[in-house]
Amino acid sequence: MSHDPAHPGNDLASRAPGQAIESVPEPDRPFIRFYHSQSLRVQMLAVLTAIEEAEDATRHSGALCDVALELIDSGLEYCLMRPLRHAKMGFVIEHTAEIAIMGVRRVLTPVVRTVIGHMNQQQLLAITSDLRDLMK
Repeated sequence: MSHDPAHPGNDLASRAPGQAIESVPEPDRPFIRFYHSQSLRVQMLAVLTAIEEAEDATRHSGALCDVALELIDSGLEYCLMRPLRHAKMGFVIEHTAEIAIMGVRRVLTPVVRTVIGHMNQQQLLAITSDLRDLMK
């Protein structure tokens, strides 16, 4: 995703650190979405608002990490486990997928915490802006 020829300026290499990707309505481009719990939505909005209103947004990095990891879990559940259950793949396949998801989480957790933990105020605000765009 480092270069998107259809949208010049959204090239990650050409952006300044912490600069948000330009939000452009793209009704003709394909997309996929997943649904998550209302409690996760409430938690996410509270964290985004806290970051946006904070004098020192870095104090909320841990909370943003928690939200990011919950979103990853929710997305994997919705996009992988839900279809497997719907297809009635059976216990062995579902259990295998659950083990794989645990492995993904084990690898991603320290990466997410390290990346978000090293963000400055401007970068955290760019992330909140991008997350709000994704919620539209």
